[in-house]
Amino acid sequence: MANIPAESIKRIVNKEFGLHITDDAARALAKMLEGRAKRISRFAVLNSRRRKGDKITKEDIQEYVLKAGLDDT
Repeated sequence: MANIPAESIKRIVNKEFGLHITDDAARALAKMLEGRAKRISRFAVLNSRRRKGDKITKEDIQEYVLKAGLDDT
């Protein structure tokens, strides 16, 4: 089960798109987002270690976005 609350997903979808999402769909989306967050976190940790940092910075996250060719919005 995802650590991201399904209720949070429901609020985001409703606020952004004016639609309701089923419990199952919200849980599935939360699980996918958590998986993506783990991959980004893993990358950011390695990036921080490469630059000999002791904290993950916003730049470490942005580097993932740049390398993956993702939209950061």
